[in-house]
Amino acid sequence: MKNVVSDFPPSEAGKAGSAGTLYVVATPIGNLDDLSPRATRTLAAVDVVAAEDTRHSGRLLSHLGIQKRLIALHDHNEKDRAAGLLAELEAGRDVALISDAGTPLISDPGYVLVRDARAAGFVVSPIPGPCALVAALSAAGLPTDRFLYVGFLPAKRSGRRASLEALSNETATLVFYESPHRILESVRDANEVLGSDREMVLGREITKTFETFYSGSAAEVLAELERDPHGSRGEFVVMIRGAVAQAGDSEAAAMDVDRVLRVLLAELPVKKVAKMASELTGLSKNELYQRALALKDG
Repeated sequence: MKNVVSDFPPSEAGKAGSAGTLYVVATPIGNLDDLSPRATRTLAAVDVVAAEDTRHSGRLLSHLGIQKRLIALHDHNEKDRAAGLLAELEAGRDVALISDAGTPLISDPGYVLVRDARAAGFVVSPIPGPCALVAALSAAGLPTDRFLYVGFLPAKRSGRRASLEALSNETATLVFYESPHRILESVRDANEVLGSDREMVLGREITKTFETFYSGSAAEVLAELERDPHGSRGEFVVMIRGAVAQAGDSEAAAMDVDRVLRVLLAELPVKKVAKMASELTGLSKNELYQRALALKDG
């Protein structure tokens, strides 16, 4: 089914069609002013709100002056609750999916519900807004043309170090979330596994009153974190500059990219080639456009 979103407000859209719409609604990660007017209107108009923690989300809705039927949807019950929420959509009732903070499904529940809703042919519509990793990256000053979101590293030291080892040669900026009681251990492990000179930025309590960024080499960030009496408080986004590509790897990669470009150029115009090659390789569309021109002229 084609995902078409009505211009009607959610409640009217549900009445106009035979089935309801699932709205994936981003909520504030700290500052309540970051909730968009569209998100507020959507929460006010839907019939049901599926929330990670109904008590937490109930306070948000109360702050907004909204009363809704709340259904708990979290990691431990999502498979069981998804069927009931699909029944709500089938009955023509609109559903909003929210997490405790930020954008649902980004290290939060919702994947099973969204997957099943789309598979069943229901309209799934995102209501964009706050996301900790995007907010942190935008202020970090690290390369963002390519980044790899890792989620949470393993809690145990052995698993965490093994994960970092596996990522040690990744050239994209690494991004992961970390809890306050593991942040020091994680940064120490990053120092030892990835190198103390690797550039690192930590975002703590993003959008909240005590928002703080620590930046520098991994060794400098660790020292600053250890000096700060608040360094083990709050939620963290950890961002680490990717590894420097080896010369041999760069040459091989360039050859592979040229091969992709030549194949596409045989069938498509340069602009389309650059767009498709960018999607395939993750490289800059502008750079690929210039390279495709050079190959075509040559």
